Order: sequence, then C-alpha cells, then structure tokens
Amino acid sequence: MQKDEFYMQRCIDLARIGRGDVAPNPMVGSVIVFEDKIIGEGYHQFYGKEHAEVNAINNVKDKSLLNKSTIYVSLEPCAHFGKTPPCADLIIKNSFKRVVIGCSDSFAEVSGKGVQKLKDAGIDVKIGVLDKECRDLNKRFFTFHEKKRPYIVLKWAQTKDGFIDKKRKDSIQKINWISSPETKLLVHKWRSEEQGILVGKNTVLKDDPTLTVREMSGKNPVRIILDSQLSIDSSAKVFNYESKTIIFNLLKEDKIDNLEWIKLQNLEVQTILVALYKNNIQSVFVEGGSSTLQSFIDRNLWDEARVIVGETIFEEGVIAPIISKIPTSNFDFSNDTIYIYLNV
Repeated sequence: MQKDEFYMQRCIDLARIGRGDVAPNPMVGSVIVFEDKIIGEGYHQFYGKEHAEVNAINNVKDKSLLNKSTIYVSLEPCAHFGKTPPCADLIIKNSFKRVVIGCSDSFAEVSGKGVQKLKDAGIDVKIGVLDKECRDLNKRFFTFHEKKRPYIVLKWAQTKDGFIDKKRKDSIQKINWISSPETKLLVHKWRSEEQGILVGKNTVLKDDPTLTVREMSGKNPVRIILDSQLSIDSSAKVFNYESKTIIFNLLKEDKIDNLEWIKLQNLEVQTILVALYKNNIQSVFVEGGSSTLQSFIDRNLWDEARVIVGETIFEEGVIAPIISKIPTSNFDFSNDTIYIYLNV
C-alpha cells in the first residue's frame, strides 16, 4: 500500500468510530502527518460538534509543525458555515503544505467548493485516494444527497421453510421468535446504526414492539409507523418516550411531545421516501411486516437486505418476502445464517 493510501485507510478506520452518532452528517476521519509520522488524528464524533479536521489539529501537540505537514481527510473539507465554521478555512489558516482527500462531497453546500478554496490558497491538493472505500463509508450520506431519499436497509427473519410469522388465530400480541437471542443483540446493533426504523401497523398490532436498541448501548432510531387510519391504540410501546416517533397516516397532522403525525396523500413507498427526505432522515431500517418489506422490493427502492434464516420450522404461516437476487455474502451467527443482499 502506498503512503497516501495507508494514511487514508487510517482516516476511514477513525471515521467509523462515529457511526450512529453523527447523522445526518457524514462520518469523517482525519490524520496529520509530518515526516512520515502521524502527529495528530481525529474524527467527527457527534452531530453538531467539531469536525474531524478540527479534532485532528487539536490533537497535535506542537502546532509549529502544521505548516510543514500533510493533512489527510476522508471527505472533502466543508467550505460553508453550518453548525461549525468551514474546515477549509481552518486548514488554510494553519498553512498546511498539502491536503490529501479521499472523495469529494456531493452535498450542494460543499461539492467542489472546499477543494477550490484550498487550491486558491496555494495548497497542494490531491483528491480521490481510496475514493471507492471513502464513498462506501458514507453510502447513506451520498444516497440521501444524490438520490434525494434515505438509504434503505431491509431486514427480516425467516424460518428454514420460508415463513416470517405464524398465522395468528387470536388477537394476543406475541412475537413468534425465529432467530436466536444472540442474533437479537446483533439486530439491536444494526438499529443503532440507522437514523430511522420503519414498520407497518400490522407489526405493531401483532407484536407490540418497542423498536429501540434497549439491549445494546447506542442511539435509538426515530420510529416510523405506517398507520393509514390511525388504528393503533395509544398504549402501544412505540408511543412511549424512549424515542421520537413519526406516524405516517391519511387523516391528520399533529405533534405532541415526541410524537408527530404526518398526513400524506397515500402510503406508497415513493411518497413515504419523499416525506422522509423532507424530514432529513438519511437512512431507514425497515423491519416489517412482510407486505411492507415486499412493497420496497417490488418498487426496487432499497439498498441492502439482511435476511436471517433460523433453525425454526413453522410448516405454515406468513410467507417471507421474496427477493429475486443472489446473496452478495452470507455468514453464520449463533444458530442462524445471515444472508446479505446489495441492490447495485
């Protein structure tokens, strides 16, 4: 690996530490190098707080070395005032002799402007080092700004014989577990990595889920419920105070505490994605039920699918969603096998 690639990989590794805490901002890492030695490094830790470049510069003990150093950053430095001042200005102020950037920023406020600012200041700029890896790191961010919709991750568990649930013979709320308890922890980790989690009303009526990351440390996603006629009782767990909850419906607009009712013309997938984009939700974990998941698949409006196949056999029940793609990869986890699909 060449030197620039080596230090950029370190930027990527640092950036990943911010996963789940920086959205809707991108994950960014930065490394400062003087005479082939890292003298400072940092990453964007929390939304609204200092960016990676600021933390890396603050991490340097001897600031007199900055004007002789190269700063590496996984994403084009910002050139506008947001919640923090422009990082491009900070780099110029500290007279770095060279800037190496992983990939450009497609966000309109930044795109190309950060690089141009640095070049206009006479700084040697190199861009596109590990470009693919840096874009993949922030695929949620790029999907949101380039496709004008959230990055969609589908997830479900199905039995060995292809069912997602048993047929319900009564109205008793009870989750028919398919995957192992260990896999449940993994799912909670997945939830913590997305901004929103979405289910249809039948999932709430049948299972009364909380849709939080209660069994892992992490940030609860925004709960997004599809309930056209507002038929879910107010006692449902998704209406507790543990996280913000958005209820897409056809009847009313309202906002009370952490609950927000958003009235839409219809609950078609495209309409929902437009509404989520307007609400600045960059990524959504779609957990059910079967018809909700299938609607995203049928309209080809999804980016990843994670299908957990357990050891359980139901013999009859609700048929699992059908995805007409070959898995990109799979791995065993506890007693389950998890298949990953990428819609590329």
